[in-house]
Amino acid sequence: MKTLAKFVQKHREELGLTVKGLSIAANVPSSEIEEIEEGRVLFLPVTTRQSLAKVFKCEAQEIKALEKDISDNIISPEIIESLKDLILNGAEGLKCPQCGAPLVTRIARMYDLEDNLILHPKAHCTKCPFQIHS
Repeated sequence: MKTLAKFVQKHREELGLTVKGLSIAANVPSSEIEEIEEGRVLFLPVTTRQSLAKVFKCEAQEIKALEKDISDNIISPEIIESLKDLILNGAEGLKCPQCGAPLVTRIARMYDLEDNLILHPKAHCTKCPFQIHS
């Protein structure tokens, strides 16, 4: 089965680009490219999908077809917010609200236009497509 991760890695390598090279060509952070290629990102923002399609000279729909549709398994916003708070507060051993498997968590440190630090909790399940990427 073809995956989004394999598709991106294969096309990047066919173009002779490093992760950083693809990052520059597509104007997508290299950390996001790495997460896609590691299989930690299963659904792309429209702008990322379009940027990658332009670099790979393919249709955005070809990339979208490889993304995981998790719309059938909607988790309530309250549970998501609770998980985000737990991640920001350093909780360990969190479980996936969909399947109960362990969650891999991290906190992305980003800065706004005024150079203020903004912490973004992120998580992905080790077994199912569940993820928090806000």
